[in-house]
Amino acid sequence: MPFEFLMSQLGETGTSALIGGLIGVLFGFFAQRSRFCLRSAVIEFARHTHDGKLTVWLFTFSTAVLLTQAFIMLGWMDVRDARQLSARGSLSGALIGGALFGTGMIMARGCSSRLLVLAAQGNLRALLSGLVFAVTAQSALHGLLSPLRTAIAGWWTVEGGSARDLLVITGFGHAGGALFGALWLGAALIWVRRQYVNTWGWAGAIGVGVMVAVAWLATFWMSRSAFDSMLPIQSLSFTGPAADTLMLVLSPPGQTLKFDLGLVPGVFLGSFISAALWRELKLEGFQGGQSMRRYIAGALLMGFGGMLAGGCAVGAGVSGAAVFTLTAWVTLSSMWVAATLTDRIMDRETEAAMLPLVPMPAPTRTYGVQPKPAFDPELSATYARP
Repeated sequence: MPFEFLMSQLGETGTSALIGGLIGVLFGFFAQRSRFCLRSAVIEFARHTHDGKLTVWLFTFSTAVLLTQAFIMLGWMDVRDARQLSARGSLSGALIGGALFGTGMIMARGCSSRLLVLAAQGNLRALLSGLVFAVTAQSALHGLLSPLRTAIAGWWTVEGGSARDLLVITGFGHAGGALFGALWLGAALIWVRRQYVNTWGWAGAIGVGVMVAVAWLATFWMSRSAFDSMLPIQSLSFTGPAADTLMLVLSPPGQTLKFDLGLVPGVFLGSFISAALWRELKLEGFQGGQSMRRYIAGALLMGFGGMLAGGCAVGAGVSGAAVFTLTAWVTLSSMWVAATLTDRIMDRETEAAMLPLVPMPAPTRTYGVQPKPAFDPELSATYARP
């Protein structure tokens, strides 16, 4: 196994944190360059615009699905022991948590991973929202909100194993999963030719998807190389890791390292490096109290919703979807619907109401005499004699 030497030098947990950090750096770099964001993709789809944001998301999604399923078909990894498939899941948590997360990412103007990327660029709004998100996620996991999360999650559950595996339920198998990813990748390739998506847009989005698949592969290999086989098989997610990173900072030194604790700092560092190289570092703050209330409320909804659903826009929407977990697909669908409705209610109607009403000029009767054109200083300067 490729990680045995590292484990002999750094230990199993240290190696896991190092690999998580390296994957996080690359994820953050590619996410910052491509502007990868589920919120932007949902808004573009809902408003029927063609800005390339949906195409960027599709490149990431399809690449992650295709590559993950290809790794499984090649026999390089087996994800059946991953928590997303083997443990009991909650369909009620996926539905309600996904809806809360989708609403929150519209209000906070970015999902959890996007907030982390923006915070690394100097966006103080994203930094505060990310901190609120992490505190809420920790509260939902082990704190004051934990009983509410547990109660909602228990309303409708599904057993682990084949009952949570859509490829088993549908009978498509891993070949069908790979074909599904290939079809959507083909669609993204067609759309990128019709829209203005720069090279870093689509290439960076592919890089983000590759990191999701590589994370599955790396954690599988580490779990097989570990002496006690206690390292979990997982991919990228930001709800649980954000809460874990927060507790690492607040707890006494000597906490056990793991993949998640390397991931979040790695993403921040990779995003910072990308923004610095392209001179995009810029401090940005809130415009007023109303804006701050909106961001904080959105972060609260995302923190609780992400923990209830068992994943965020990346954890469920890409990582979980890449292994065709039933609850992950329910979460992604719920996020998409809730985000679309929230955008329509909170932003589109507000923007429409703020559009200035331009009165139509009254008709002028000239009786054959052409009216004198209004003075235009720009045209006058253009055609003035030298």
